[in-house]
Order: sequence, then structure tokens, then C-alpha cells
Amino acid sequence: MVDIAERPTRLAAAAAPPAPVDAPAPASRLLGLGGRALHRTAALLALAAVWETAPRAGLVDRVFLPPLSEVLGAWGQLLRSGQLADHVGASLTRSLTGLGLAVLTAIPLGLLIGWYRPLAELLSPLLEVFRNTAALALLPVFVLILGLGETSKIALVLYACSWPILLNTVAGVKGVDPLLVRSARSMGLDHLRLFQKVILPGAVPTIFTGVRLAGAYSILVLVAAEMVGAKAGLGYLINYAQYNFAIPDMYAGIITISAIGLVVNQLLVAVERRFSTWRVDVTA
Repeated sequence: MVDIAERPTRLAAAAAPPAPVDAPAPASRLLGLGGRALHRTAALLALAAVWETAPRAGLVDRVFLPPLSEVLGAWGQLLRSGQLADHVGASLTRSLTGLGLAVLTAIPLGLLIGWYRPLAELLSPLLEVFRNTAALALLPVFVLILGLGETSKIALVLYACSWPILLNTVAGVKGVDPLLVRSARSMGLDHLRLFQKVILPGAVPTIFTGVRLAGAYSILVLVAAEMVGAKAGLGYLINYAQYNFAIPDMYAGIITISAIGLVVNQLLVAVERRFSTWRVDVTA
């Protein structure tokens, strides 16, 4: 038999909310962040380990591939002397100027070509001719017309960066879901509002893919251009170090180019996330 007086106590105990679960400790959060950072950098750490041990073990000739520690030492010397800053500043000025001009010209043109079919039919043959012409193949033309100064290098970067941005912008406009376009038209949106509210947001991810490709092209093409008729820049540094057999300095310049490309790509990814917050990540 259960005493009637005990029932309210049992009912109150059963209705009581469960005890709150303690939040994870700061140490657990730090361990989680450290694990994710290690997972993201594991491949780079493995490459660094192979680069350091292979020359020391005699697997490769350390004259032509010095250990990573020697390359980093040469990189530090270039940084302390101020040479690296001068070369990086010259290269970034040229590449960012060319990339910025490409963004300002290629995105509006790509939006117009993708949105207006008559303009696309008019310019399509011309675009097909120039898109298949390599930028470095036109380097002598730019040098002959614009000289060996900064103008020819910036123009070459502008030319190389314009095509991935332009083509991806056109593809982004044409790749918008037709169902969204028909739904917006059925709601009474005019052409301007349709372009502003549906077409442009839907094309943003593809446009930024082109911008990220152009960011890589701006550095790669510029390095090749700086090896011809330049007195400063990372391409000049690599070429000068090769001729003088300063192999660690040459690899230091290559590492700097890779680091700059990585930073530029991450900045563009952050900007893309800012302008496409509506996207949902479906990766596992």
C-alpha cells in the first residue's frame, strides 16, 4: 500500500526538470580546435618533413634541393635585409592592380553577355578567339606595344584574369534555376528587380569561382612576366637567384609565392561567404 501523503512528493519529483548538463570545459574546446587545426595542416606538415629529411638522407641532391631549414634560413635573411618586402610589394602592386581592373571590367561585361542574348551572339565569336590565346603567348606583344615598364605587366595580368571572371560570370547568369526565374516573373517582378533579386544572387557563387581562379592567375602570370625586363618582384628574385646559383633564395621566393596565393584565396573565400550567406553546405 502506498501512502496517499507520499503521492504529491513523488509527482513533484517526477515533474522536476532534469539537471542541466555541464557545458564542455575550455580545455575540451581547445583540444577540439587543436585537432581540427592538425587535421587541416597534416598534409603540409608531411610535405615539410619529407622536404627536410630527403636531402639529409641523400635521397636527392641537396645542392639542387636544400633542406627546408636552409630555405627558411635564407627566407629569414631576405626578410631581415628588406629585399623580400621590396619584391613582395612590387609583385602585389602589379597583381592586385591587374586583378582589380579585371573584376571591375569583366563582371559587368559578363552580366550583360549572360543576360542579353543578342549581345552574347554578337560577341561570342570574338570571345572564343581570345579565350583560347594564352596570356604568356601575348607577352612579347604587350612588351612591344606598352614597353618593359609597369603598364605591360599590369595589362598582361588584366588580360589573364579577365577570362576566368568573364566566362564564369556568363555561366553563372545562364545557370540560374529557370524555376526561380519563372516564379519571380509570375509574382510581377520587372526585368530590373528580377536581375537584382534572382539572377545576381544566384550567379554570385559561380562569379566568385572565377575571381578565385583569376587570383591564382594574377600571381602565376605576373611571375613569368617579371622574369623578362623587371628589376623587382618575386619573379625577378627567383630568376636572379637561379642565375647566381643561390638555390635557397630561389626556393624562398617560390614559398613566398605559394603563401601569397594561399592568403589571397582565403580572403576571397571569406568575401564569397559574406556575399552568399544564403547557401547551405551539403558536404559531409
